[in-house]
Amino acid sequence: HFPFTIMTESVINLCGLHHQTSVVKSARSCLSPIRMPGSLPAVCEAAWPKDVGIIAMEVYFPSQYVEQAELEEFDGVGAGKYTVGLGQARMGFCSDREDIGSLCLTVVQRLMERSGLSYESVGRLEVGTETIIDKSKSTKTVLMQLFEESGNTDVEGVDTTNACYGGTAALFNAVNWVESSSWDGRYALVVAGDIAVYATGSARPTGGAGAVAMLVGPNAPLAFERGLRGTHMQHAYDFYKPDMVSEYPVVDGKLSIQCYLSALDRCYSVYRNKIHAQWQREGLDKRCSLEDFGFMVFHSPYCKLVQKSLARLMLNDFLCHHSPDTQSGPFSGLEAFRDVKIEDTYFDRDVEKAFMKASSEAFESKTKASLLISNQNGNMYTPSVYGCLASVLAQHTPQQLAGQRIGVFSYGSGFAATLYSIKVTQDATPGSALDKLVSSLCDLQARLDSRKKVSPDVFAQNMKLREETHHLANYIPQGSVEELFPGTWYLTRVDEKHRRQYVRRSMNDDRPLEAGLITSCITAEHIPSPLKKMPRIPAATAGPEGLVISNGDH
Repeated sequence: HFPFTIMTESVINLCGLHHQTSVVKSARSCLSPIRMPGSLPAVCEAAWPKDVGIIAMEVYFPSQYVEQAELEEFDGVGAGKYTVGLGQARMGFCSDREDIGSLCLTVVQRLMERSGLSYESVGRLEVGTETIIDKSKSTKTVLMQLFEESGNTDVEGVDTTNACYGGTAALFNAVNWVESSSWDGRYALVVAGDIAVYATGSARPTGGAGAVAMLVGPNAPLAFERGLRGTHMQHAYDFYKPDMVSEYPVVDGKLSIQCYLSALDRCYSVYRNKIHAQWQREGLDKRCSLEDFGFMVFHSPYCKLVQKSLARLMLNDFLCHHSPDTQSGPFSGLEAFRDVKIEDTYFDRDVEKAFMKASSEAFESKTKASLLISNQNGNMYTPSVYGCLASVLAQHTPQQLAGQRIGVFSYGSGFAATLYSIKVTQDATPGSALDKLVSSLCDLQARLDSRKKVSPDVFAQNMKLREETHHLANYIPQGSVEELFPGTWYLTRVDEKHRRQYVRRSMNDDRPLEAGLITSCITAEHIPSPLKKMPRIPAATAGPEGLVISNGDH
């Protein structure tokens, strides 16, 4: 009946209380208001946890960016090619001081600090990434160094990889774990992180970098709707990385767009069939359409594709409607497209233009806000769609979000895709889980604005440096540490055996941003835990270096 049995003092029960000596004492603890938020009291509730989903989120992006308009001039392309054609304003990038290990260390520690969580409260940690720096050792094992002082080594999960879909696969695994008989009552932590870089050419402006960490558990303000996932998997060489010594992918741009849009069509169809079946069982006779989503977020290689994707969903609604009203409403004037075959429309400019116009109001209300990070930082690969989700949360009040269904489309080349939905809790009261989640993200715009702009020439030099030093052994990075945000983990050296060593930049910095980051919009701990608090990082003894960790001896 219970997810696990409380037998000894070494077990943390589902009420989040440490060192319980008996089941009786555990039962009494269920009457206490002090318990791990999101956890399920074993004696008080059924074994199947309710409303499993995202409880907390943290977003990290690099501290420097290049203006896309300046990059257009530097690359010698027409004005507007990147800014209008792709819909991109700025692109964040990493120097050789940052790699996938440092990105994930930074975002995980920031989530744990800002949430007031102890590392003992995490029972599963999984990383979704396609930025591979070791063909054997997982990035998750690098992150376990953050857990060492807590003594918690009982943490399931490793890395998951399939282009930009890995973060979603890791998130599904976390949700499934909490809903399974394997769950021991602790949180799951999901990290999606990548550095998206391209060789010189037309694809380079679609790069970016960043990481998103998500805390998963029951009684979440963003709950996954059970049984409502539409997935499509298929073999294609649209984007792949066969060169093991290069960060750069091989890209077939046109095929990639076709794969993305065809996957969206298939996933939407499967999702609608599943929710329709659910509604029928509940006695509702209706068909699912865009109107059933308060918000719709997409994996964003570039913003213009997202706008086209929302138009694509309206095209699907139009073609599946038994008798659409083409005289008034959103389908007005679209009668000429009634008989088109959807598989023939991937590059049909007339269809694209007509449905982008028809869906413009829906785009403004349901999707545009999701593109904040994508527009300002670029494509983060696995975290991209979750950066879009965070952008929606950051720009709406809890009252505006409460009760809404958020559609999420995740795509990874090769290819793998899923469209699923999240239901936002109805509780938007001050101090509620939703209120705390929204408050924790309200500084996104300020953080984006605080970054340093660099010239396209400096950006190109950084890309060349990464290209020349990628996977070098016995290497000391050359990038500036002072340009990093306070509290950022960075690479100090790669030794002769390719072992990587990281240091965290001191939080004690006179830059005005950090004060905002520490206090954010939160006046108290986001998710206080009754378990042992996370130990403080030792103060730096010299320079900006605080705590040194490595990626192990393997």
